[in-house]
Amino acid sequence: MERVIRLHSISMDDERWEPGMPVLDRQAVPELAVRVPRAAGTPQATGSLPPSLQGLPPRSVPETAPTPLQRHYINLSVIVLICGAIAITALELGVSLGSPLVKLCVLVATPLLLITTGDAVLRIWRSAWAWMPVDRGKGLFRLAWVAASILGLTALLLAAIVVLVA
Repeated sequence: MERVIRLHSISMDDERWEPGMPVLDRQAVPELAVRVPRAAGTPQATGSLPPSLQGLPPRSVPETAPTPLQRHYINLSVIVLICGAIAITALELGVSLGSPLVKLCVLVATPLLLITTGDAVLRIWRSAWAWMPVDRGKGLFRLAWVAASILGLTALLLAAIVVLVA
């Protein structure tokens, strides 16, 4: 018990760490996975893998740097969620689209939604390029998610404009 308490008080170089959080070791970037291109489906290097995973394709690529809003992502997303729930509930109860309540919710939530989703798209973008030398198929799949996210963001922005103009 004393050891656990002591681990909680150690400061870290990781900018995501805050007082009271447990100390976690960051996953190292394996040199082989970053520098050696492999064809999809070919086994990865077995250096530090447990026997049950040796010879299988990689399941993940380590994140090397956090996105700019990673510390605040959840808090900002909660505000968007609450504003969206209020606006949708109001619309379901028969309030018009041009209602000040709905417009206020959209006005508060839209910039936060754009910022948080943009941060998420950045993370997916980085993930796509981290996967490219390891498994091109997984990298391209993530690039498709980037395109879908940008398309979804555009639709949300247009919907917000429709509400604010109504």
